[in-house]
Amino acid sequence: MLAESKKIAVVTGASSGIGAATATALHAAGFELILGARRLDRLKEVGEPLGATYRVLDVTDADSVEQFCSEIQNVQLLINNAGGALGMDTIAQAKDDDWERMYDTNVLGLMRMTRALLPKLEASGAGHIVNVGSVAGRDPYPGGAGYNAVKFAVKAITQVMRLELVGKPIRITEVAPGLVETEFSEVRFSGDRERASKVYAGMQPLLAEDVADCIQWVVTRAPHVNIDEIVVKPLAQASATVVARKL
Repeated sequence: MLAESKKIAVVTGASSGIGAATATALHAAGFELILGARRLDRLKEVGEPLGATYRVLDVTDADSVEQFCSEIQNVQLLINNAGGALGMDTIAQAKDDDWERMYDTNVLGLMRMTRALLPKLEASGAGHIVNVGSVAGRDPYPGGAGYNAVKFAVKAITQVMRLELVGKPIRITEVAPGLVETEFSEVRFSGDRERASKVYAGMQPLLAEDVADCIQWVVTRAPHVNIDEIVVKPLAQASATVVARKL
C-alpha cells in the first residue's frame, strides 16, 4: 500500500532518460512513485531503488492505459513524459508509419493518460499535470515536420487544459527542453549511435537531470502558484538549429 500521507506521482516513459531522472528527483522531493514504461527490465532498474510501484505501460495502447490507470486509487501528479521522435525525413520523403507512431505516443498517449487520471487528480484537491514538450514545439526546422507537429500539439493541448480546467484544483505545466543527451537521438536514428552522437558534438547539451530539476521545482511550488511553462536549453543552444559548437 502507498502511504496516503505522501503525494503520489505517476511518471510515464520512466524507464530511461528524462523519465527516469524525474522519478529520482520526485523521490528526493518526497513523492511516492508509480512508474510506467514498455521495458519492464529497465523500469525495474529505475523503480526498485526508489521503492516505487512500477508496471508495464504502453501509452499507444488504450487497453494498456486503462489497465494501468485502473489500479491507481489516488494521485496528485501526472508527468506525461512518454514520447520521442522518429527520423529526419523531409515531407516529400515522409513515412506514414513514423508519423503515426510519433502522433500516437506524443499526442494520443498524453491524451489517454490525462483523460484516465483527470477525475482522480481533481478528487485529490491538489492535482498537477506536467507535459514534457520540446523546443521543437516552438521552432520548426527542416526534416523535423513530424516531430515539430506533435510537439506543437503538446503545447496546444497544454494551453487548452489550462482553459478547460481553470477554477479546478489542477495545475497545468509544460516543460520544454532543448538538446538533452539521452537515448532520444539514438531512437530517432534507429540505433545509429554514430549519427546520434553528432547531434551533441562540440557542445555541452543538457542532461536528463537538468530537466528533472526543472520539473521538481515546478511541482514543489505553493499550491496557488502555477508555472505555465519552462523552456530550458543548453547555454550553447539559441534555437532548435542554432548551436555554438567547438569542433
